[in-house]
Amino acid sequence: MTSEEFVRALAAENDALLARLAPDATLKPEVEGALNVPNLLKVALKNEVEATEIAARWLVTTDDIDVKLAFARQVGDEARHYRLIGDRLRALGFDPDAVDPLARGYGPLFTYLDTLKTTVERVAAGQFTREAIAVVKNRQFIEFCERAGDRETAALYRDVIEPDERYHHDLGRRLLLRLATTPDAQEAARRAARATLELAEELQAKALATAGVHHAPGC
Repeated sequence: MTSEEFVRALAAENDALLARLAPDATLKPEVEGALNVPNLLKVALKNEVEATEIAARWLVTTDDIDVKLAFARQVGDEARHYRLIGDRLRALGFDPDAVDPLARGYGPLFTYLDTLKTTVERVAAGQFTREAIAVVKNRQFIEFCERAGDRETAALYRDVIEPDERYHHDLGRRLLLRLATTPDAQEAARRAARATLELAEELQAKALATAGVHHAPGC
């Protein structure tokens, strides 16, 4: 199939699996304490630092200028999200500098993404699929914040963070149109996207079973 046909088909497959992540789910089971906005924002710090680092690792190991610049854009955005979330935690009375987001090491999703070696796999799993997951999770988190009466945090995600994640996803789509042009490349992309979604679903089930955690924001 053409790359256009492939990307449309992959998006449809992703959407079908993403529907299973809603509405009460999370990608991270590390919330400690009460289920509230500050504790969920602490989870978000880990998501953001991991998203920053994986894009940075991929940035320095690709020779494709368009891909390099796409990862560079993502590194900057995710790092900015980390700082904005830290500022929001301060406004809520919590010190973000007291949080070590990597105290327990990297999460399973980061660990999997770090194994990917080809550009088409990285784009399919990272930008195209992981950022689509982030959009779903952020939408749920926005609704959670609004129900909790925290309009400021909801606005941060709705007006700043989620638009960036949508842009990253769209970047992934455009890159896949150029990269996924052969059967081998398409199969590698599909395999990486599916593994990313399946891992997200597995982490969701673990979170709900062990901690009853839901609505944690994506990255």
